[in-house]
Amino acid sequence: MKTGTIAALSAVASAATAVAVTLVVQEYRHDRAVRELKRSIPDVPTPQVPQDVGQAAVAAGAALAARRHDEAGIEVDAGEEYPAELVAEQLARTAAFFGDEGLAAIRAASVVVVGCGGVGSWVATMLARNGVGRVRLIDFDQVTLSSLNRHAAATVADVGTPKVAALARYLGRVAPFVRIESRNTLWTLAEAEELLLEGGRPDFVVDAIDNIETKVDLLEFCVRHDLRVVSSMGAACKADVTRINIGDISATQEDGLARATRRRLKLRGITSGVPVVFSSEKPGPDKPTLLPLADEVFAAGKVDELSVMPDFRVRILPVLGTMPGVFGLAAATYVLTTLAGMPVEYIEQKARVKVYDAVLHALSGQSMRLTGSQQLPFDANDITYLVEEVFRGKSVVSGVAANSRVALSQWDPARPLALDNVVLLTKDEAKAHERDVLVPKRAPGDVYGAAVLSTVAARQAEEACYRAFR
Repeated sequence: MKTGTIAALSAVASAATAVAVTLVVQEYRHDRAVRELKRSIPDVPTPQVPQDVGQAAVAAGAALAARRHDEAGIEVDAGEEYPAELVAEQLARTAAFFGDEGLAAIRAASVVVVGCGGVGSWVATMLARNGVGRVRLIDFDQVTLSSLNRHAAATVADVGTPKVAALARYLGRVAPFVRIESRNTLWTLAEAEELLLEGGRPDFVVDAIDNIETKVDLLEFCVRHDLRVVSSMGAACKADVTRINIGDISATQEDGLARATRRRLKLRGITSGVPVVFSSEKPGPDKPTLLPLADEVFAAGKVDELSVMPDFRVRILPVLGTMPGVFGLAAATYVLTTLAGMPVEYIEQKARVKVYDAVLHALSGQSMRLTGSQQLPFDANDITYLVEEVFRGKSVVSGVAANSRVALSQWDPARPLALDNVVLLTKDEAKAHERDVLVPKRAPGDVYGAAVLSTVAARQAEEACYRAFR
């Protein structure tokens, strides 16, 4: 072998050794810094609560703090030791909101939260705080220092421990009357029935997974097995809380994770029927984006081996710590209101200024054709109110989300145009309504069935209630 070749190989070997030694030293220094940081955390004494009820609650909660460890993880048992009167006091505001029957439904419910990071930890926390009877936590990952900017429960002392363990310990102290089950494992389709259905069918499944393939597998499993589910889309790179929506996955926009999920579900024959929390905030040159990997990482080769699990992302997503919490609180609200029998009909898509302007001009044109005058009894603000608040952006005839193909139309030709005599339709439906009802001056009941008439009557009654507070 030539001397030059031997020298080159020797240099490569030396460089590789140097890189390996550097990585080991960095890892050692990082671990030592974490240990020292944990040791510096002072013990927090048990708070002294002067009220008798408060002291009883602290004592009862402490009595239930004993946990049993098994192969599946930590389980916090909700026993009879926690007095019923203390449970009632702790859940008094929830009971006042939902009523006794609604709270009873929540207390009897079982919810599985898959993914216990920035979004899932907030979901689980609010479900437990509001009394959901059983909450099962599923996550394979551990708490890291970088996750503390968004996690609902983890502390520096929890770094390096399973997320489900940290969350279960916290929830056991917050709501000892709730049964908390944890599964420190990756959710996979192969173990889906065991992880979701063991111990009985859950009343709800919350998807807080950020890996696309696992997310799609979970959503498909829930749809095929008729399990109620709500899914969180992407909270990374977002900052505008006014753009956060709850709606069907078919209505999502400006959300990369939602788009990828939607496309993969479509390939599996699922195009709708999956409620999701998503953000319609648009990306832009001044917005955060996916962080690139350093050149030296690519030069090392086998980049896929840097992910925590096979097929999981390697690059870092910039996350404003507040946003996963907002997503989680939205998902928890959806679950609680649905369980309590008080579902909310959410408005899909917001701030469609150009659409509202077009609707106003179209309605003005209809008035000109019917009466010879373009004067309307309401303005642009009323258009927004009617489209979004009164009619929820959906046609009263077909029930479909109108999107940009939306139109307001006078309803009954026997009455003047007013807030309580206007309906939301698609543009094609508005043309047909004008042709078949308004121009010949026919009663709507001569053209539409009982279901449409009932919907219009309900919306008009709601508008009358809303008007008193405008």
